[in-house]
Amino acid sequence: MSGLLALEREHATNPLDVLEQIVAANEWAFERRSDGEMAAEAPGKWCDYGLYFSWSAEISAMSFSCAFDMKVPPENRGKLFELLALANEKLWIGHFGLESEEGVPVFRHSVLLRGAPGASAESLEDMVDIALTECERFFPAFQFVLWGGKAPAEALQAAMLDCVGEA
Repeated sequence: MSGLLALEREHATNPLDVLEQIVAANEWAFERRSDGEMAAEAPGKWCDYGLYFSWSAEISAMSFSCAFDMKVPPENRGKLFELLALANEKLWIGHFGLESEEGVPVFRHSVLLRGAPGASAESLEDMVDIALTECERFFPAFQFVLWGGKAPAEALQAAMLDCVGEA
């Protein structure tokens, strides 16, 4: 590895330090597990979301996941995978997946920071805000498929319905 890359890595700040301040300012419960890991819980309209941040100084990348507070029964995973594919077509940033061990839907996103002095507080806030917004937006579709018996395309269409006006 070139000396320049090693020097850049030494000077890069750990984005988890900034994220810790953001999470604390929002008064969310969190645990800083190490210099490379942090977990937090963020309240949402539909459920609480488990946030997990992992920083790798070796590759100057941060991986982030936002887990739903819902378990997917094994017999419903086929329909859920179809819904995940349809939902992912509507995303600009990140993607939905299923955490295989726990059977929990998650929103994932990774950020490369090579050559940057560190991640800005604004970009990290945006990353968390986008994840929570997308989870909230698609949560009803997950519910419609898993417990409402709807087909994935039908559930997604119903969840994406924008109401206009007041009743």
